[in-house]
Amino acid sequence: MNGRVIGGRYELATVIGQGGMGQVWTAYDGRLDRRVAVKLLRPATMTGPATAAEELRRRFVRECRVTAQVDHPGLVTVHDAGSDGDDLYLVMQYVQGADLADHLAEHDPYPWEWAVCVAAQLCAVLAAVHAVPIVHRDLKPRNVMVRPDGTVTVLDLGVASVLDTDTTRLTQTGSPIGSPAYMAPEQAMGGAVGPAADLYALGILLHELLSGNVPFQGSTALGVLHRHLHEPPVPVRQLRPEVPEALEALVLRLLAKDPQERASGAHEVYEHLLPLLPARGVPAGPMDPTRPFLRPHAPWPERAAARAAAVPSVPAPPLPVPAPPSAPAPVPPPPNDPRTDPRVFARGEPPARTDVAAAVDEVKRLLAEGSLTQAVDMLGGLLPAAAAEHGERSPVVRILRKQYASTLMDDGQYRRALPELRRLAEDRAAEAGPGDLQLLQFRHDAALCLEQLGETAAALAEFRAVLPHYEREPARAFDVRQRIGLLLLAAGEYAAGQDELQRLLFDAERAYGPYHHLPVDLRRALDHQRQLGQRS
Repeated sequence: MNGRVIGGRYELATVIGQGGMGQVWTAYDGRLDRRVAVKLLRPATMTGPATAAEELRRRFVRECRVTAQVDHPGLVTVHDAGSDGDDLYLVMQYVQGADLADHLAEHDPYPWEWAVCVAAQLCAVLAAVHAVPIVHRDLKPRNVMVRPDGTVTVLDLGVASVLDTDTTRLTQTGSPIGSPAYMAPEQAMGGAVGPAADLYALGILLHELLSGNVPFQGSTALGVLHRHLHEPPVPVRQLRPEVPEALEALVLRLLAKDPQERASGAHEVYEHLLPLLPARGVPAGPMDPTRPFLRPHAPWPERAAARAAAVPSVPAPPLPVPAPPSAPAPVPPPPNDPRTDPRVFARGEPPARTDVAAAVDEVKRLLAEGSLTQAVDMLGGLLPAAAAEHGERSPVVRILRKQYASTLMDDGQYRRALPELRRLAEDRAAEAGPGDLQLLQFRHDAALCLEQLGETAAALAEFRAVLPHYEREPARAFDVRQRIGLLLLAAGEYAAGQDELQRLLFDAERAYGPYHHLPVDLRRALDHQRQLGQRS
C-alpha cells in the first residue's frame, strides 16, 4: 500500500502499469467509496531541458481533455484530472477482467469466432476514437481488457495523441510512439500517423489471436520494424486451416504495407466482420467475447448469479400509487436581460438582439481560464445572432468566425474547424490575391485539420499549394516542408518522403547551423529510416 492521497480524495494502492506518460495506480476514491485507476505524470523527474518537461505537461493536459471527449462503452471513463504538487494526475474507471494477452494464453488456440467478436468490438471503439480525431498508436493485447460479461474495453489512451502540431512534433525525432510488434510501416518510419495505423495494429492483433503469435518477430526492435516494412505476413490459414477464407483475406488487407490499400476505416472493417459474427447459441463460458452478440445487453453472468443467491425469496411489496401531478411552480424571470446576458449564448439560445461586446468579453474570460469547450459553445451560439444583426460579411462576424475556428482547433475539434476555415478562405480569396497572408493562414490551418483527420492526400495538396508563397518566411517554409515529408511517409511514399526531408536538412543546416533542434531532429529521423531500409 502506498498511502499517498492525490487531489485530496484518491488514496494510491498499487502500481498496475508504467510507461512513457508515467505510472498507473489502483486507488480508492474516499469521496464516492469506489476503486479507481490513477495515472500520474511527473514532469519534474524528466531528464533534458525544461522545455521538454513543459511540453510533456502540455501533452498530458491535452490528453486529459480529449480523452474525456470520447464517450463509448468500450473505453474507460475519465472521472477527474488535475495537479497535486509537482505531479499531474488523470483519474479513470477501474476495469475488472483479464487483459487480452492473458485471455489468449488461457484459451490457446483461441476460437476464431472469439477473435471475430473481439475485433468487431474494437472496430466500434476505433470508429469513436477516430471521429474525435484521436489515433491510439499503441493498440495491442495488453491494452485491451475482456470483462466478465464478454465486453471488450480499450485501455491506455496515454500514448494516444490528438493529431496536432505539438504532438506531431513529439513524434518526429526518429523514436516512434508505440510497440514495435504492432507498429505500422509508416509509423515505424516516423511519418505522420493516421487512423490507418490503428487498423494495421488491429490486423496484427487479429493475426495473433488466430495464430497464437504476432506475424513479425525479431531479437531487436529494429529487426521487428524492418520486417514490418519488407516482409509479407504468413497467411493465417497456413497455420489454422479452419479459419474462414474471408477472415484471412481481411487480415491480409489490414496488414498491407501501403496504408492506402487497407480498409477505408473501422466502419468498413466491421462490415466485413459482420457476416462472421455468431447469430445464435449460448456463450461458452466466463469472459466469452461472443456474449455481447449472442445475448446483447444481458446482465453480467457472475454478478447476476451472485445477486440471485443473495436475495431471499419473499413476495415483493406492492408498488406505491403515484400521487396526481401538482401544478408546476412558476419560474422566476432570469436576473439579467437576455439581450445582454452572455450566458444565453453558452446555452445555444441566441437572443433577439446581441450585445456582441459583452459576449466577446465573456469568451475572452473563458479562454484565459482554459475553458475551451465553453468558449466554443458560446461562439457557436453567438455567430448566427451576430450575423443576423451585423451581416454575414461584416468585420465583426469575420473576427468571431476566425476566433471560433481557432478555438475549435485548440479544443481538438478539427472536423468542425475545417468548414469554418474553408469559408473564411473563400471570403478572403474573393477580396485579396492568392498571396494574401491572411488567406494563406486560413489555408495552412485547413491543411493542418486535414492532416489531423487522416486526409493525407488532401493535406499534401493544400500544403504544396501554400508553400511557394512562403519563400520570404524560412521558418514557416521549413515547417510546411517537414509536414510534406512526413505526410509522404504516411502515404507510403518512403523514397519521396526521405528525399524531401534530406533536402530540408541541407537547407536547415545552411540557415541555422548543424546544432539547431530542426537539423538535429531531421538527422535522427533520417538515420532511423536509413537503418530500417538498409538492414538485411
